[in-house]
Amino acid sequence: MFKRFRRLRINPVLRDLVRQTDLQTRFLIYPLFVVEGSGIKKEIASMPGVFQMSLDEILKECEALISLGLDKILLFGIPSLKDSIGSDALSEDGIIATSLRAIKAKFPNLLVITDLCFCEYTDHGHCGIIDHVHQTVDNDATLEISAQQALIHAKAGADMIAPSGMMDGIISTLRETLDRGGFENLPIMAYSSKFASGYYGPFRDVAESAPSFGDRSSYQMDPANRFEAINESLQDEAQGADILMMKPALAYLDLIRDLRERTLLPICAYNVSGEYSLLQAGKKAGVIDYERVMMETMIGIRRAGADMIITYHAKEIAEILNRG
Repeated sequence: MFKRFRRLRINPVLRDLVRQTDLQTRFLIYPLFVVEGSGIKKEIASMPGVFQMSLDEILKECEALISLGLDKILLFGIPSLKDSIGSDALSEDGIIATSLRAIKAKFPNLLVITDLCFCEYTDHGHCGIIDHVHQTVDNDATLEISAQQALIHAKAGADMIAPSGMMDGIISTLRETLDRGGFENLPIMAYSSKFASGYYGPFRDVAESAPSFGDRSSYQMDPANRFEAINESLQDEAQGADILMMKPALAYLDLIRDLRERTLLPICAYNVSGEYSLLQAGKKAGVIDYERVMMETMIGIRRAGADMIITYHAKEIAEILNRG
């Protein structure tokens, strides 16, 4: 006697009834990149369909996203002037603070998550203040300015803060700072397991954040280290993170599952720029069924244990889901 698994695959209604993993627009977060100026919508050559946009165009884009059923964005700021400490990120009149106020004024129900880092704001492209002796980021000095940045985001209307710089102690620092400032209900999405990955290449084009020297391996994680990734995330949970993240997603599906089995917190997976661009290249070359592979990829990330996905595919996915 053998088990007939095909009984439950015999027609579409049965397959739908027993489907174990689903994909909905409510699971998706769409990254947006705001630049200074007006009337700017510049497509990124390495990321077809992804743009740098001025605030007026960002507001149009937010309206389009809402019409698709997408109500969560991750906002990155790209100032025109950069310096050694990322001063624009520390200004209440900086690009993120100004954009936040405008977006929340027009779309109060849009959930705006802000990327909290300095790589887009510094002239050296690293994620904080440089320790010139060791040619890396000074962890504790960066914690101090990150706390200042968090309060600026909070006061400007951020719904959630996502610190991406991988500084040790960043979650406890931000939690204490926000609580003291009266923002105890503002959640933190930790970039809790973020790897020094080759998949970030196209992002550095859109965010203009490539390091001017060295790389980020002294603060981002070694892709070979499974247990370190789990430890990093569980430490962030202990320090007060509300959501944990695995970044990138596809080469780390095993770690999403590992983390899912060790925490009750929501898990976010960042489907990063290189993953997006590879599928776009496959589409252009005509070697894959692009929509099918894209949707299969998202299901794979969800099946691994991700509760939500940051993805540049979000608009395309929403259009497919809305078609029924």
